[in-house]
Amino acid sequence: MKGAGLPKYQVVHDELLSRLQVGHYSIGTRLPTEDLLSRTFDVSRVTIRKALDMLVRAGYLTARQGSGYVVATSSPPSSTCMASFTDQVLMGGHMPGARMLRVQNPATDLPDAVADLFDEPLVLVERLRTIDGTPKMLTQTWIPERLLPAVTADDFPETGQGQSILRILRQKFDLEWTSACETLDSVIASREVAHQLEIAQNTAILSQACTAFDPQNKPVFFDQVYRQGPINFDLTGGKTQQIGT
Repeated sequence: MKGAGLPKYQVVHDELLSRLQVGHYSIGTRLPTEDLLSRTFDVSRVTIRKALDMLVRAGYLTARQGSGYVVATSSPPSSTCMASFTDQVLMGGHMPGARMLRVQNPATDLPDAVADLFDEPLVLVERLRTIDGTPKMLTQTWIPERLLPAVTADDFPETGQGQSILRILRQKFDLEWTSACETLDSVIASREVAHQLEIAQNTAILSQACTAFDPQNKPVFFDQVYRQGPINFDLTGGKTQQIGT
């Protein structure tokens, strides 16, 4: 194993984390047993369990009695308000989808909240998120143009684990954020939103706006989501994590 000088559990943790982040283990699937991992890494089961527990605490895995360790996400929300819609749907046993509506570069007709936040050219990525083919969320994401050089619609897959915009921004464009703030509100669906979500105009829906910030507290992107259905939050362990869809 790589990582000379590191504790064995840290080496195992780092290798498993690397495999999770590149999609070696799929969301919602079980990891190999502790016994198999012990033989694979040539370490004790105690060492394996410590590495796995670290990944559980970080949000990558869930531990289920009798089922072992299940992959929850490859991009946990950590200290931010954001959780991957893609991973949530996969964990629920359903099929997520992402229908690209437009990539507008540069973005025009900015909402006041976006115009007040950024003082530079922006890119707008607008997508329709589905569950088992049914529209559930309309997402509009504004990102500084300088952070997305030569971005096109082809950068945003519509199927598979790679459709998560959090992973796309982090892995493809190297964006990093360490904090975020979120505003939840109930709104009346406009004609455009109602059309995309296939609901009646003026239906009451949930508005979810989130701004992500880098370590220097500069805004990295602004995400506006219009969604059907409630959001549930897990407040256990002193860390807020969004669950459900």
